[in-house]
Amino acid sequence: MVIDIRCKLPRLGTRKLYHLIKPKLEHQDIKVGRDKLFDILRQEGLLIRKRRKYTKTTHSKHWMKKYPNLTRTLELNKPEQLWVADITYLQTKQGHEYLHLITDAYSKKIMGYQLTGNLKASSTVKALKMALSNRKYKHSLIHHSDRGLQYCSYEYTNILKQNNIQISMTEQYDPYENAIAERVNGILKDEFGLDQIFKNNQHLHKQLQESIELYNNLRPHLSIKMFTPNQAHKQQNIKLKKWTKKNHQKLAFDGSNNNTNFI
Repeated sequence: MVIDIRCKLPRLGTRKLYHLIKPKLEHQDIKVGRDKLFDILRQEGLLIRKRRKYTKTTHSKHWMKKYPNLTRTLELNKPEQLWVADITYLQTKQGHEYLHLITDAYSKKIMGYQLTGNLKASSTVKALKMALSNRKYKHSLIHHSDRGLQYCSYEYTNILKQNNIQISMTEQYDPYENAIAERVNGILKDEFGLDQIFKNNQHLHKQLQESIELYNNLRPHLSIKMFTPNQAHKQQNIKLKKWTKKNHQKLAFDGSNNNTNFI
């Protein structure tokens, strides 16, 4: 059962695996709890070790206007209340590619993305336009990002203002001010193999498209009651578990201790 799931989600953690196979276990009257599943996977060498890699893609020392952080006391209770944006780099044998992402903070759904060989604001705008085309609700929305020049550019901020979207930015250099965006980057790299060096751009683009499709439609999240992002995007008033620095620092591997990241 685990291997069947890992054919599509090769680095999915044990808690999420247990959630997906639990109905099959009950149907076949197999008495295996979550802790027992951890033991079985450990014995079979199937626990997933976390890999941590960080590369700076933000240039915040520029003259353009920066905006205050509007998310500090924000309580999320519905989709498209807060979008978080970030840029991460991926590798091919032909060079670096940059992934511009916009994620819904409530449902964890990837709303828009653009993969290019540059860090231009025009590339980031394409991800934003995709997110806007996928927008389902017309209530108040905040866009949160770091203070990179792409997000501060006139072209980008003007589109946000034209769509009545409030602008929020990190105020420090702490990645936890934009933790959800950072974490989604990590999931795509760590669980979907996007941290490898791809043969060429075409291979990377195909893998990315498939990964985002699987992420949005198949991967359950601890923070949203084990809904997938697409499922959670149709829900309201889910009591969200929050990502904290303490959870992140104490995570050993595969979430197999009592401290885990809630996503």
